[in-house]
Amino acid sequence: MMSARSWSGRGTLSNPDGRFEAQRRGPMDADAWDWASEDDERRPRTTVGVDEARSVISTNDSPDVPFERSVNPYRGCEHGCIYCFARPSHAFLGLSSGLDFETKLFAKPRAAELLRDELARPSYRCEALALGANTDPYQPVERHERITRAILEVLVETRHPVGIVTKSRGVLRDRDLLLDLARERLAHVYVSVTTLDPELARRLEPRASSPARRLDTIESLAVAGVPVGVLVSPLIPGLNDHEIERILAAARARGASRAGSLLVRLPHEVRELFVEWLGQHYPERRERVLALIRECVNGTSSRSGPHGERLYNPEFGVRMRGVGPYAALLRQRFELARARLGFEREPYAFDVTRFRRPERRASPPPPGADAKRQLPLFR
Repeated sequence: MMSARSWSGRGTLSNPDGRFEAQRRGPMDADAWDWASEDDERRPRTTVGVDEARSVISTNDSPDVPFERSVNPYRGCEHGCIYCFARPSHAFLGLSSGLDFETKLFAKPRAAELLRDELARPSYRCEALALGANTDPYQPVERHERITRAILEVLVETRHPVGIVTKSRGVLRDRDLLLDLARERLAHVYVSVTTLDPELARRLEPRASSPARRLDTIESLAVAGVPVGVLVSPLIPGLNDHEIERILAAARARGASRAGSLLVRLPHEVRELFVEWLGQHYPERRERVLALIRECVNGTSSRSGPHGERLYNPEFGVRMRGVGPYAALLRQRFELARARLGFEREPYAFDVTRFRRPERRASPPPPGADAKRQLPLFR
């Protein structure tokens, strides 16, 4: 484990061992040993491995998730958002949810091909796919890998509906494909705007697009004719919750037609990473922010009781909304602002009737099959 420190362009301050690892490592005291790795630690590089997935459509039956199926082109995310609920998924790879999650990425180069095969199955029933539900499909590596674009090309070919959530201006590179789908009510994009404060955004989400660029992205999509909404997420009590109304007003002025919001979630290792980050960047707010998160998670500001120290509640219906007076106040403020600004309340209605099942690819013949077919000619 590296000792807590700040790396340029990275969100986390440490690289704790994964929760499934049998051994734990601790930081060494600063000493002459530091000289060999000092430069590497200051500028940790991003590497991209290959995820040899055999399928790409993930399913969930969570009652508080508005989609059943999703496709994730990448594992890990270079945006480095310190609060990211997907960080603990890197533990299943034997990696850390800290710096590893931001720097050791895995791409699925066969994602489009596998998706096409899955859509071709006779049993496949069309409903909207969520693209990038776990990690951002337009994180910086997409500029070179172009896996998200390849997936969208399959969806255009099959007239399959898709919903996208991103905090990257990179989505505009695929504006042509999204407009093609949007003409037939087959595409909707949500742009996540966590804050309008560029300094807070730089610390929270170091490699994501700036707040100004995200608002520009909303406007560019809306002007092009692609339905677009804004996610004021995550709401972090005591840190960015005072911006609810300002973010909604700015996004509405740029053309966002729908709006959503979720409370910050700190599962597993994310709790320690976030607390560490708060102490480094906002030490004067640390206890206030943590106290408000506890109140939203436990329904009370008191630390007493069996769950008083909890910073996350995994219970369905609670984990994304919170409980108690403060969480209720956040929801009320959001709903009032959404109504006042004229955002549409109903979810976007995708047209699933336009789906065209692709032809199934012929399975390759087993080894030696050609030779067996030729044998009768020589009898």
